[in-house]
Parts: sequence; C-alpha cells; structure tokens
Amino acid sequence: MTLKLGCIADDYTGASDLANTLTRCGLRTVQTIGVPAENLVLPEVDAVVVALKSRSIEPSDAVARSRAADKWLRGRGASHILFKICSTFDSTDKGNIGPVTDALHADCGETIVLVTPAFPATGRTVYQGNLFVGAVPLNESPLKDHPLNPMHDSNLVRVLARQSRTKVGLVNLASVTRGADAVRAQLADLSAKGIGAAIIDAVFDADLETIGSVAATHRLSVGASGMGLGLARALVSSGKVKPGAAGADSGAAVGGPAACLAGSCSQATLQQIANAERVMPVLHLDPDRVTTGGDEAQRALAWAKQRLGDGPLLIASSATPEKVASLQARHGRDAAGHAIEQAMADIAEGLVKSGVRRLVVAGGETSGAVVDRLAIPGFLVGAEIAAGVPVLRAVGARDGNMLLALKSGNFGGPEFFTDALGLMR
Repeated sequence: MTLKLGCIADDYTGASDLANTLTRCGLRTVQTIGVPAENLVLPEVDAVVVALKSRSIEPSDAVARSRAADKWLRGRGASHILFKICSTFDSTDKGNIGPVTDALHADCGETIVLVTPAFPATGRTVYQGNLFVGAVPLNESPLKDHPLNPMHDSNLVRVLARQSRTKVGLVNLASVTRGADAVRAQLADLSAKGIGAAIIDAVFDADLETIGSVAATHRLSVGASGMGLGLARALVSSGKVKPGAAGADSGAAVGGPAACLAGSCSQATLQQIANAERVMPVLHLDPDRVTTGGDEAQRALAWAKQRLGDGPLLIASSATPEKVASLQARHGRDAAGHAIEQAMADIAEGLVKSGVRRLVVAGGETSGAVVDRLAIPGFLVGAEIAAGVPVLRAVGARDGNMLLALKSGNFGGPEFFTDALGLMR
C-alpha cells in the first residue's frame, strides 16, 4: 500500500469528519483507531486517517502518539501529512495544537507550515487570522463555554503563538484570492523572517482549493476537514488520484437493536436531545451520581434492556454550561470529565453485549471513550448523515459487524439522531 495522503486526527469524531470529506472528494479512505497493528488487514486505499484521542491529554503524550502515527503513515508512502484539528481550534495555552505541530514540523524538516481550521461548509471561516463560527467570532460563540477547552480569543495567530515555540505569521485573504503563486510568495517572505507557521485565511471553498494546491507540495499541514478538502481536490486535479475511484461503503445491513449516547454539552447537541425526546425514550444520567461512583451506568443499562426491543433509545450525560460549571466546581474538571466518559463507555459496552450493533455517539470525548472500550481498530466510511458526519462500518471489531456514527458536539441538524438511525440499517 502506497498512500497518497496520511492524516493524524486529534480526536475520533474529527477523524470521521475528515474521512468523510476525503471520501466525498474521491479518495479511497480508511479511518483507523490509533496506529494500526501490523496484523490489521486494510483494503487498498489512497488515504488513511489515524484517529488519536490526543486533544486534551498531556502535551508530551500527544506529541509521542502523533509522532508514532506520522512514522507509520510515512512508512507507507505518505509524502504529505495533515495534522487534523478541530474546526474551532479546541486547545489551551498548553496545547495541544502547538506542541504537536512543533514536533511534526521539526521531524519533517519543512520550512513553514500552513495552518487553518476553516471549513465553510460547517460555518467555520478565517479572516485576518480571526476564526468565525457562523457570523460571530470564536470567543463570542458557544465555544467560550466549552467544558474542557473554553475558547476566549478568536485571533489564531495569538492563540497558536501562546502554545508554540515557533514564530507564527499570517497569510491574509488578499493573497489567497490572488492565487497559489501569491500564497507561495507570501510564505517565502514569512519564512525569510524566521516564521515557521502561518495561519491562512479562508472564507469560501475556492480558498481551500488554493490552499490545498500549495499545501500539497509541502510535507506537513495543519487544519480541519476544510484543509483535507483542499488537499484531496489538489490530488485529484493533479492526476495522483483517479477521479471517482472512491465510493462510500455499502455493505450488508446490520439490523438489530439501535441506541444513541450523548455526552456533548454543546447547544446543538442539547437541542438534538430535546427533539429526540419526542420520538424515542431518553434517559438523563445524574452527573453527581456518576462522578461520586454511583451505579448510574448499571441503572442506565437496566433501563435500556427493558426498552431495546421496542425501538431506538437515547442515554444522555449532556448538561447546560451552567450545570457543567457547577459539577466541575464540586468535583474538579478532570475528575468529572473522566468519570462521565468512563460511565458512557461502560454503558456502550453493556449495550453491545445486549445485542446493539447500531450505535450513535454525540461528543468527541465520549466517542473516544466508547470506541476505545469497544476495541474497534478501524472503520470504512459510509453514507453522509450530516456535514462532517458519516455512517461508519467497523473493521476488525471483536463484536462483529457494527455500524456507528460519531458526531462532534456542534455538528448535525436538529433531528440528527433520527437522521442517523434512518441511514444505519
């Protein structure tokens, strides 16, 4: 297998978002969970997305895991690596975007690295280095209340500089709209000034195509799925990937019981849960009982087992920002987050033991905990449920044939859970 593109994603939902984007652009793509074992049999593909759970761990651990993934991908022919981050630049002043970028940058010997989380299809744009979520700057969006990585600055040049050893510059929209040669000229100018990373503006898909054509000639880029879109279109237009070679997985129906788990506290997910309550049973976990070692997971499984035969159901640990802040004040942010993730993983494991083979999971950290517990080594990409969220068919799962949907908290329409289940047969 000789890869045309290698990708390292810092969480599982972001990885499936990227794999979906690459597939839709014509690249045969597989998503793996962690660096694949040598005995994992993968189909012939153009791109592999290695999904890590490295966004909110210690920076040194994130760097080590990312370097291992980089080594595996480059060892299979990938000349360009995309370090895939969240389109809302989820991070803190400690990292982990800066430390991982610094490490991969040093390892590949590139002079300057292009960085953009822009993905206009999901309302993420960058102008004059400032990230917008829809019509508002990042620091005025709901991301200011993120329970793990609250974002209080929309200026990405400042944000990245605070967590990086590398000097950070800007390639503005004026250069991007003049085309690839103008971008290359500005990068050369920045590099001559000792700048090693450049935030680049992007407002439209055409901007991503310009960025992708430039980035594809480098060894490393950093960005959200919009960067993946630009790179994929560059590979197709250059003839390195045959157009139309990729196709979404269309394997046999799985059938059987279906369930949904929600751990995200985003406004989008909270509304999706409220809408789901009109069409399926919903159980809200008690976060205090989860955090203090209560039997919430067993209570949830007993509740679910009585209802699985009647149709889909949803179990949620999601709460409003005010309730999350109160919980963290009582128990500590890390302790509360870890306890809830593990409870959701316990519930997922119990549901699968009860016969569930179609599972929808909302929330990046929740998805990571669930997939790790189920020991699923990889996925084939299926139909798109919503922008950035595909149906995923498990590869090499110990529990056999399974379909999953892993959703970043802010993704999906108002009826996401019913939309997902409608495509997971």
